[in-house]
Amino acid sequence: MLGDMVEQHKVRVDDDVELFVTVRGSGRPIVLLHGFPQTHLMWRHVAADLAADHTVICPDLRGYGASDKPAGDYSKRTMARDIVRLAQALGHEQFALAGHDRGALVAIRAGLDHPAHVTHLASLDVLPTLDMWNVMHGESAAVGFHLYLMAQPPGLPERMIAASADDFFGYFLDLWTRDPAAIPPDVRARYLEACRNAVPSIVADYRASAGVDLDHDRADRAAGRTLTMPVTVLQQDWGSQLGFDAAALWRAWAPDLRHVPVTCGHFMAEEAPDLVAKELRTLLARPANRQ
Repeated sequence: MLGDMVEQHKVRVDDDVELFVTVRGSGRPIVLLHGFPQTHLMWRHVAADLAADHTVICPDLRGYGASDKPAGDYSKRTMARDIVRLAQALGHEQFALAGHDRGALVAIRAGLDHPAHVTHLASLDVLPTLDMWNVMHGESAAVGFHLYLMAQPPGLPERMIAASADDFFGYFLDLWTRDPAAIPPDVRARYLEACRNAVPSIVADYRASAGVDLDHDRADRAAGRTLTMPVTVLQQDWGSQLGFDAAALWRAWAPDLRHVPVTCGHFMAEEAPDLVAKELRTLLARPANRQ
């Protein structure tokens, strides 16, 4: 499904964690991080495009897909460290980084914690964690019901989701897609199988974003830390629906910002891969802010 000339590896990034990763192409490296409820497979179209002149690295995040799923730490700080170690193990001390959804939160944390390694950063359809929680209130919070469910203490969320995993994860694949053909049945089946086998770690990832990840963002905000590299954000216009200015929120974190509203659905790497690849190339053409 990923095509020819794709290398597949398991790479150790921690004492008890190996990440599954695909690598294709050659040239300046870019790491692409998937979102929820997906795996590295979501990048299949964009990766094929970028591989014409880049080394394209697509891992499954800790706790997802074919990567290891340890109990315990799913802070974005730890998951970002995984990605830096992965790139280093593949021979890249510096790399561009793009993330969608949950992967974007990992990418943001990597950019804040490891600016010497991340030359360019792209985020697809997400807000930084601190802002995400701040903008949801009243009726608008209903769109994020899953965030509140998975923020609860261990036990009940895992049991509830596991009892109807395909319905739960499939709901988001349907709700957030404007073009159902963008996720064909065989790809959908692979996403559902991967999520069905990763309920505890997926919940742990979300639970971290209601706790330790917020602590890290608050500390950065208090210290005035920002993303020092060029940043591109592709985002649906859900700010106007929920009553906030997404570009302004992003600019507080990313002074060197290009904010691009999009009209496709949430799964834009599959619904509008040409647009995503074009914007990533535009990002990579901007001068890097070297540390």
